[in-house]
Amino acid sequence: MNNIEIPAGFRFSAMASGIKKSGGLDLGLIVSDHPADCAGVFTLNKVVAAPLLLTRPRIAQGKCQAVLVNSGNANACTGSDGLAVAESSLELLAGKLQIPDEYVSVASTGVIGEQLPLEPFKGGISQLVKSLSVDQASIVAEAMMTTDAFPKIASVAESGEHHYTILGLAKGAGMIHPNMATMLGFVLTDAQVSSELLKSALQRAVEKSFNSITVDGDTSTNDMVLLLANGAADSALIEPDTYEAEMFSQHLEQVLLDLAKMIVRDGEGATKLVQIRVVGAETEDSARSVARSVATSALVKTAFFGEDANWGRIIAAVGYAGVEVDPNRIDISFNQVPVAINGLAVGGGQEAEATQVLKLDEFVVTIDLHQGESESSYYTSDLSYEYVKINADYRT
Repeated sequence: MNNIEIPAGFRFSAMASGIKKSGGLDLGLIVSDHPADCAGVFTLNKVVAAPLLLTRPRIAQGKCQAVLVNSGNANACTGSDGLAVAESSLELLAGKLQIPDEYVSVASTGVIGEQLPLEPFKGGISQLVKSLSVDQASIVAEAMMTTDAFPKIASVAESGEHHYTILGLAKGAGMIHPNMATMLGFVLTDAQVSSELLKSALQRAVEKSFNSITVDGDTSTNDMVLLLANGAADSALIEPDTYEAEMFSQHLEQVLLDLAKMIVRDGEGATKLVQIRVVGAETEDSARSVARSVATSALVKTAFFGEDANWGRIIAAVGYAGVEVDPNRIDISFNQVPVAINGLAVGGGQEAEATQVLKLDEFVVTIDLHQGESESSYYTSDLSYEYVKINADYRT
C-alpha cells in the first residue's frame, strides 16, 4: 500500500460505530469535493439488499458525490424497516454534507436477514464528516472488511496531457462468484471522462476482472461496483473511440484486475491463487465457458488444496462446460509442465514435476483446445477445510 496514489478531490474517513459484534472499523465514507460523473454495475441476484434499491437508481442518474458503506450487517431481507434505515442514513449524511440526497450512495455488507440499527449512523455520521481526510483511503478499505484477511486497495497514475489517477477499493473473500462484480468495489478517478465512456469502460473492466473470478460459486445480494470521475485533475476530457479512451480503459482494467486477484488470494480459507487459462478456442465465449467450468469445479479446487495434479478432474470439467471439444486434442499443463497431451497422460515423471508446481502459492493451469485462436482466463482459489470452518459458524 506504500505506492498507492490518491486521485485529487476525494476525501475519506472511517470509524468503529458498533455495527460489528466483534468491534473494529465498520463504517466508511468517501466524499468527492464536487459532484462526480458516475457509473455502476450491480448484482444479478433476484434477492436485492435495501442499499442497492436506493443506490442503483441514483447512480443511473449519472451523478454521485458521497458513498457511505458499512460492514457487519448486509441490510438484506430486512423489509420496509431495512429500507427505512438505509434511507435515513442516506438523508443524515446528505444533511451533514449539505448536498442533495440524490448524490449519496449507500452500501452494506455482512450478515443477511438481521435488522441494521440506525443508532450507529446517528452517532457516527457527524464524526465521519468531521474527520474526512485525503490520506484515509486505506482505513475505508479496512472498514469494508467482513471475513477478509486484509484490505484491498490498488491504484494507477497516468501522466502527460491527460494526467489522472485511478484508485480502487474492494472487499470480498466469500460469496464470490459474481454475475457482475465483487461484493463491494468503489473506483475513484480525478480524470474528466465522458459519461458514455465511463459506463462502457466499467462494463468492460468488470467483465475481465470481477466477472472472471470465483471462490465458492455464490453471488451476493449486495454486489456493487461504483466508478466516480470528478475531473479534479483538470486535464482534457477523455472521449470514446480515442487513444486516450483506450489507455483509460486499460488502466481501469488493471486496477480492477489487481483488486480481483486480491479477492481470490484472500478467498475464505484459500491457500492458492490459480489462473485457469484456456487457449486455442474457437471463440472467446467458448474459452470463457471452459475456464469458468474448471474454475468452479469443487473437485478441481479441492485437488489444488491437496496439491494433487489430478488433470482428470480438469478435463472432465472441460467436457461438461457446454462447449463442443475434441477430447483427443486437449493439452493441459501446470505452469510450463505438461501433464496431458492430446487427451492422454504425458508420463515420464511429469506429474511429479506438476505436483511441485501445485505447492506454489500462485500458478497457472493452461488448457489448449486446439480449435482456434481465442482465449480467456478465470481466477480461482483452492477449497480448504478452513472454508467450511469459517462459513459453518459465520453468524457466531
